[in-house]
Amino acid sequence: QVQLVESGGGLVQAGDSLRLSCAASGRTFSNRAMGWFRQGPGQEREFVAAISRSGDNTAYADSVKGRFTISRDNAKNTGYLQMNSLKPDDTAVYYCAATKIIYRNYLSMNDYEYWGQGTQVTVSS
Repeated sequence: QVQLVESGGGLVQAGDSLRLSCAASGRTFSNRAMGWFRQGPGQEREFVAAISRSGDNTAYADSVKGRFTISRDNAKNTGYLQMNSLKPDDTAVYYCAATKIIYRNYLSMNDYEYWGQGTQVTVSS
């Protein structure tokens, strides 16, 4: 069992930065890939970024590539999403998630087993 708790969201202006954190409980966090997803008003949940178990491999949605950085500290059971040059289009509830221990594609929501409750990010123009 893994519980995930996001923090770090808030209201910022366009061009500002935020760092989201995802604190995980449970002993298997380091055995799972981790991802960040977001859901804007009236939109479906979409992939933002993912990181492999060890942190050696990462992937990003085209819309955030070059602006967002995903990382993790397995010793602290915590994942992060550094968001720079924020835009109004980044406004959404951001969720962190952990994959099944055996997964095929960490870009797919179907391979994620545990989800946090979400943290709101609002970017004003």
